[in-house]
Amino acid sequence: MLNTQAVPTLAVDYTAYDVKAKKKVKIENPKLVKLKNGRWAAKGKSPVTGNTVFRILSKEEAAKAKK
Repeated sequence: MLNTQAVPTLAVDYTAYDVKAKKKVKIENPKLVKLKNGRWAAKGKSPVTGNTVFRILSKEEAAKAKK
């Protein structure tokens, strides 16, 4: 499923939808992960509920995050 590579925490602030809180939240400690299909995503924790939240990044966002 997820290829959790040793990539440092991202400096960019991303938002993702927290299903439990039913609202968009800022991702705490976002990590860059590569999906099986080759796409990149930001994965981290929700500050409201502590659940894992996830956001698939566009090619442009992923290119900026990798720099």
